[in-house]
Amino acid sequence: MGLSLLGACSPTFNWRDLRPDGTPLQALMPCKPELAERTVPLAGVPTLMHMHSCEAGGQTFAVAWADAAEEARVTEILAGWRAGSLAAIRVDPATAADANTGWPVRVQGAQQLQGLQASGQDPQGRNTQMRGAYFAKGTLVFQAAVYGPTLSEEVLTTFFEGLRLP
Repeated sequence: MGLSLLGACSPTFNWRDLRPDGTPLQALMPCKPELAERTVPLAGVPTLMHMHSCEAGGQTFAVAWADAAEEARVTEILAGWRAGSLAAIRVDPATAADANTGWPVRVQGAQQLQGLQASGQDPQGRNTQMRGAYFAKGTLVFQAAVYGPTLSEEVLTTFFEGLRLP
């Protein structure tokens, strides 16, 4: 177990392995995630999205994935997903490509990867921060994100360092 993992251990965060069915992804979640599935438009095509999410320490943690079906659609889907994440917290989606929203995240084994960080408002109008990783391997596209009024660097490090693709 890495030092960052040891440092983030607490009664609030009960870290566990997550291996979403149908993907090679390995992730760490700080709480027992619930699974939800729904069809959403990705790059204009209705696509089944799978999401594992949970709440711990006043933060929401989510890992979502979908199959783009064609590698040619992956870049467009990841860009749209980033813009949609900004819109969800009431930030202008046009800022998705701005240097200010970029974040230097790493995901072992990802073929495409972009980080996103922003401050906005949740659906109830409360201030919220988010950090996210949008990545792909083959036709599989992923989002891993943390949302909350404040975000702990220690917890963010543990969550994002736990993401791996073979």
